[in-house]
Amino acid sequence: MLCALIALVACRALADQLDDARRRWAESPHGPLLERILPPTFEARELPQPDSPGAQLTRRYCVQCHNLPNPAMHHAAKWAPVVERMVKRMAGRGNMGALMSDMMAGIAAPTPEETRTLVAYLRRHAQKPLDPKRYPDLNRAEGEAFRLACNQCHVLPDPRRHTAAEWPAVVARMQENMQWMNRVVGTRPVAGEPQLRVDEINAFLEKHARR
Repeated sequence: MLCALIALVACRALADQLDDARRRWAESPHGPLLERILPPTFEARELPQPDSPGAQLTRRYCVQCHNLPNPAMHHAAKWAPVVERMVKRMAGRGNMGALMSDMMAGIAAPTPEETRTLVAYLRRHAQKPLDPKRYPDLNRAEGEAFRLACNQCHVLPDPRRHTAAEWPAVVARMQENMQWMNRVVGTRPVAGEPQLRVDEINAFLEKHARR
């Protein structure tokens, strides 16, 4: 009962944070830019270890400026410089000078200790790159759709990250992300341009998925 109550309080707190962010976006002339930074397809309930300090910090700070990031959107080595850049922006010291200060008015930045906790959490649950030596068909025809689509936004994920039953939902979310970001995905084929071949992507991932 107590755990359920704590979870309910956490969900309400996150909803309040998201509402505050959306209100800030609606009232700010920079709102459309901030809202478009990340696609809105990843939800707080999908965060790994959602009750951990790292997940709480992700919810508290990251949704101030954009939609919730998925720790798997980057591999481990990339998260530290990304967070460092974001903390500077939250403090109004980003790469757009006075404009950044204006955009970040009222935004809280994490303390150095919170930043370390946040980076450790994101690195622990980051995208695990595949080892191409383990997947000899990656560079053959059966791996082409997966390679072309997924390599646009992050390192190629290890198919063993999920089971065969889990991959289709993950791929569907990635398809929404690509539509949001105008990556390789189309409603109609265009001659000479790569197309998103979801069935082939799922077939490759399910073939090598975690058993």
